[in-house]
Amino acid sequence: MDSRERIDASTIPGNAPQHLKQSLLDLISAEAKLNRARGTRGFEPEIASRIAEEPERLEGRVVGEITVHDDMLNGRGTIHGACSALLIDNCSSMPIALLNLATTGKGDLGVSQSLHILYHAPAVTNDKLRIVSTSITLGSRVLSSRCEIWNVTKHRLVASGVHTKMVASVPNTSSKL
Repeated sequence: MDSRERIDASTIPGNAPQHLKQSLLDLISAEAKLNRARGTRGFEPEIASRIAEEPERLEGRVVGEITVHDDMLNGRGTIHGACSALLIDNCSSMPIALLNLATTGKGDLGVSQSLHILYHAPAVTNDKLRIVSTSITLGSRVLSSRCEIWNVTKHRLVASGVHTKMVASVPNTSSKL
């Protein structure tokens, strides 16, 4: 972003408050001004000014909620990692199926290739969790989504993951023994 022109934050879409959008723009602008004063330009201003979200991108997004119960806990009394993995595995498949239905009319959950999970904070009995899953890509072969488990009770991220799937191939029904 070229700091010589001030961008009005109200023109930027999204649900962040306008004062935060403007503060971020001002911060970036001040950094660019400082770099010009130092005589350093680099390639960043040229590239950063071209960053934009893909306007025609279709996205599947599914949000669900669940309360932590005793059957979800490990021996320490916090949500078991395998339980978090199960939630991420199941919930991250939903936006892929949703987007598939919206674009092709067919619901395909695909089959898992990889599931990368980061555990951030524990959750305990009676904590309310919000699970937010969003599609990343929906190709002819590879499907991917991201998923975050938020602790609504304690206002923190419990776990996050990226799930890569592939379109299932049709099994060969004839045996060649």
